Amino acid sequence: MPPPRDSAFRARVLAVVRRIPPGRVATYGDVAAMAGFPGAARAVGTVMRAVGGRGVPAHRVIAAGGALGGYGGQESMKRELLRAEGLEVGARRVRRFEQVRWVGGRAVGRTAARG
Repeated sequence: MPPPRDSAFRARVLAVVRRIPPGRVATYGDVAAMAGFPGAARAVGTVMRAVGGRGVPAHRVIAAGGALGGYGGQESMKRELLRAEGLEVGARRVRRFEQVRWVGGRAVGRTAARG
């Protein structure tokens, strides 16, 4: 089901992203699913690009598999924001991705449940 192109979709996406705790990340697909629109990862990326981080922790939304994703062409800024929150980030990916991945407050990955 494609997401509606309206403010309700945007509001749901932003509400999910604002709940991602510091030091944790979610993928564009995770956010889409939590907003009620599985499969709308690209639309989530469009919303993130439009907000430009204004009061929204858009840097915590990353691509599948732990890749950093675009961040409006400022991938180095995204990397530094994530590092400032204590995440280990390589040149293009979040390290220990499955351990720091957040999906609506539940642990993801086998070691995430420990901490």
